[in-house]
Order: sequence, then structure tokens, then C-alpha cells
Amino acid sequence: MFEELDYRKTELGELILRRRAVLSLDGAEVYEVKLDGEFLMSSLVKDAEIALATEALRLIECAECDVLVGGLGLGYTAQAALDAQNVRSVMVIEYLEGVIDWHRRCLVPLGQSLTEDARCALILGDFFEAIMSRSVNSPVAGRRFHAILLDIDHSPQCLLQPSHAGFYKREGLERLVDRLHAGGVFAVWSADPPEEGFLNGLRSVFADVQVRECAFHNPLLNEDDVNYIYLAK
Repeated sequence: MFEELDYRKTELGELILRRRAVLSLDGAEVYEVKLDGEFLMSSLVKDAEIALATEALRLIECAECDVLVGGLGLGYTAQAALDAQNVRSVMVIEYLEGVIDWHRRCLVPLGQSLTEDARCALILGDFFEAIMSRSVNSPVAGRRFHAILLDIDHSPQCLLQPSHAGFYKREGLERLVDRLHAGGVFAVWSADPPEEGFLNGLRSVFADVQVRECAFHNPLLNEDDVNYIYLAK
């Protein structure tokens, strides 16, 4: 009925992976992640994570796309990218070693699928540092991508760490553009409605900026919800 699959202390707080049966949903199995006492994600609420990849890749005219994903989570964004017919490689940069470990030990539903796909690379590191750095040791040094998908912070204005703030400013976005091919797309998941300051920043460095709503039903709370996806091309 309930099992704690992993527990570890991190610099961001206690990281917990658990699996339980939801009696109100006829015993449906759900995997849940808690960080620093707060629920971070659930395997039953993944529509927006999938849409982050599908909406971005729909805008790209490329037969063999290389994709960079910031944040692994339960792997739904990475898997959605790999499922696209025009994707040849997916690099995922994940800050927490435990999250990558869950996938390699197949403790989460998509663990085996992601780790056995030769097109997928799971990299332990700081996505924001990798983008902002000019070091040759950065995992993205010398590389460009057709799509960069970001799902780390709750939103561009609600950050997991204050150090992320610079990335969402013009300088950070200009560094990001250097990592994209011409015609490439940057997509950001957000739990909060569009914020004008961030939109203006995107418009200052990208040719086309839009926001898509992702409406879905949360079966755990039995209520409708909506997330947002920034798309900058």
C-alpha cells in the first residue's frame, strides 16, 4: 500500500521517492517525489511535462534533432522527446545524483526505458551553470541543440535556488541562444501564469515568443488545473 523507495539528504533538503496505492482511484499506483518537505512531482500528474517536449518539437523543422533537457524528474519530458520521430539524441542535465540513481536502478517507471536508450545521456550537473559557463569542461561546451527544454524551477519567478535568477535575465538568455541552432526552440515549464518581465526578456533575444496553456485534471486532488509553457524560437 505504501513504500518509501529512497531517502537521502541533499543540499536542497530531504529528497524522498515513494510509491503508494491510491484507494480513491481503485488502487492506482503512483510514484511521488518530495523535496525539502514539499511535494515536487507525481507520476499521475505528467501532462505538462510531456507537453513541454511535444509543443517545442512541433515547432522545429529538423529531420534529426538534438535535444537538451534541464531537469530529469521522473523522466516524462525526456521520454516524450525520445518518442518524437525526428529526435536523434537527448541530453539530460540533472542536479541531484539521487534522481539519476533512481533511473539507473529502475526504481521509477521510465528508468529502464531511458537508461537503455542509446540516444539518451543522463548527466549529473547544474544546468544553469552549464549554460552560463564558458568553460571547455561544461557538458554543453562546443555543442548546439535544436531544442532546449527546461523544467527545474516552479516558474521563472519562483526559483528552487536564488542562484538561478541570472539565467532568466537577458544575459542568461543570450548565453542560451548561443547553445541553439538557427531556428531552434527554448521551452520552459511554469506552474505560474505568464510573467511580463520574463516575456520581455525572451522577446529581446528571440524572434518568436508565445505561451501555451496546458490544462489537465489532477486525479489526486480531483480538480482541474493549468500549467504554462513558454516557447521561444
